[in-house]
Amino acid sequence: MKRTGLIFLFLAATMQSHAQSAQMATTVMRLWKDSLQETGKRAHWTYDQGVVLEGFAGLWKNTGDGKYFQFIQQGIDTYLDKEGNIRNYKQDDYNIDNIKNGRALLLLYKVTNEEKYKLAADKLREQLRHQPRTNAGGFWHKKRYPYQMWLDGLYMGEPFYAEYAALFREDAAFKDITRQFVLMETNSRDAKTGLLYHGYDESRQQKWADKTTGRSPNFWGRAMGWYGMALVDVLEYYPANHPGRDSLIQILNRYAAAVKKYQDPVSGAWWQILDKAGKKGNYLEASVSNMFVYTLARGIRLGYLPASYLPTAKKGFAGINKQFIRPAAEGGVNLEGTVTVGGLGGDPYRDGSYEYYLSEKVIQNDPKGVGAYMMAANEMDLLAIPKTGKGLTVTIDNFFNHEVRSNGTTWHYVWDEMDNGGFSLWGEIFHNRGVRTAMLSEAPTAANLAKTNMLIIVDPDTEKETAHPNYMTAAYAKVIDDWVKKGGVLVILQNDKGNSEIEKFNTLTEQFGIHFNEDSRNHVEGKQFEQGALYLPAGNPVFPNTKKIYIKEISTLKLSAPATAIYTDKGDVIMAVSKVGRGAVFAVGDPWFYNEYLDGRRLSPDFENYQAASDLADWMIREAKK
Repeated sequence: MKRTGLIFLFLAATMQSHAQSAQMATTVMRLWKDSLQETGKRAHWTYDQGVVLEGFAGLWKNTGDGKYFQFIQQGIDTYLDKEGNIRNYKQDDYNIDNIKNGRALLLLYKVTNEEKYKLAADKLREQLRHQPRTNAGGFWHKKRYPYQMWLDGLYMGEPFYAEYAALFREDAAFKDITRQFVLMETNSRDAKTGLLYHGYDESRQQKWADKTTGRSPNFWGRAMGWYGMALVDVLEYYPANHPGRDSLIQILNRYAAAVKKYQDPVSGAWWQILDKAGKKGNYLEASVSNMFVYTLARGIRLGYLPASYLPTAKKGFAGINKQFIRPAAEGGVNLEGTVTVGGLGGDPYRDGSYEYYLSEKVIQNDPKGVGAYMMAANEMDLLAIPKTGKGLTVTIDNFFNHEVRSNGTTWHYVWDEMDNGGFSLWGEIFHNRGVRTAMLSEAPTAANLAKTNMLIIVDPDTEKETAHPNYMTAAYAKVIDDWVKKGGVLVILQNDKGNSEIEKFNTLTEQFGIHFNEDSRNHVEGKQFEQGALYLPAGNPVFPNTKKIYIKEISTLKLSAPATAIYTDKGDVIMAVSKVGRGAVFAVGDPWFYNEYLDGRRLSPDFENYQAASDLADWMIREAKK
């Protein structure tokens, strides 16, 4: 009993963040079935929902569970018509809070390609083009708050701005995005503490504004939380060599030092007013604690912050779970201790005083706290994944498979493509293990293959797909064969007859004892997915944690030495491995790991394609490290 208990506690500790994020999702889906509407009232377009949907987006990407994506989509669809008009949204309000949900719109557009999501996102982008600005160029928080910049506004506007700019190639926007962060830090950072004041009034007209500096009088925790999350979210979209990227990383490191300094040493959480720990009326607050953990964990994982901040993030997350998380009788968990709101000015007037911030209600399951908790838990889960592939590179071929859209962009089986035919989820699985992803659009040579440890070749082109396909030749096959023998790991995801070039491509695979047959099996009619079900036996050397998978229209294999079958079905060889020199080859007759069959939007939850993609990534890493 004692040994069993210890094992259970170990498993619980290692899986806690993922389990907690999913448990919180259970609560959210019970409380807000389609949107964040209040009982008896119509749904309102609000940034609160955008924070919750960020938590769901991370959980979906981490698990491949389609119910989380479905929740995002149905929540946003509550507001949209087919022309992308957003119910309750008014551009003329110039309220930067209304931009926040734009990131959910962009996610939905990238995954589904439905035009209504782009049209709605375009409307939010148009607001930013005309958003009133301070004389220095900073966005006003709202039209009714002239010349004011709040820390909150950076999170509401800039991550959407950056993601939109990256998606639609508005490179010039990143200079403007950098300016917003620099202005906010310059005007609100206190040199002594390193903390940032909630707001800044360029005009010095507000009663809450210091007449010399324009700053509000206190360091409100959640305001700083918004700013930190904005920093780590926008950095993901910056061009690698953009000068603003280094500026933001420097700001983030100064910010993290202050966050660490003001963490409560006993609980690990953070206070409502950050620099007044233990003062009468002050309290530990959930949303700021979640936001700081998210910012630190994401910053560490993506390399913007040093690993020395990891103990702070771990202590913070442990403190959150102890201080604020409680089991819910209906299932899931509840989040205690989130203040409902905090603002400046308005009617009734909020003066930014210590007493004001402590006067706002503290409630259970406030969506801002709940969403931030899910985000923090998701990031802690990713940090906990062993970085077994650190230092390795996996490259996807874009030479033998080189399909191009009418606008000139490559697509179909590429890393950054989030719709059905892309490999974005598989790419995230590699990234989470520390592996760098790359793409090779040129013919294979000894020089360019020397830059990668693992190579994936998918679905070689036919003339039906590409006007002038790059066919496999004996010369190309020799280059790849030599690379494998030196220790390269090659994964071949073919396709069936009629959808892929097979005959010439066998010039390569036969080097390893693998011949793809020009056939097709596992035909699936409509949505009868069970017709594509295959069951992997226990002890599979490549897929030890996977049982049931879905693969349709497969090219079967004929093997000779040194290849060996690792899975056969009804007399057909479906998967094979070949060890050649110091390297290894895995082959199967279907592209298989594209998003359509990993993301849970089509297949029922009993199919384990996401787990299979994780297993294959782990096998590739093990072989590459040999």
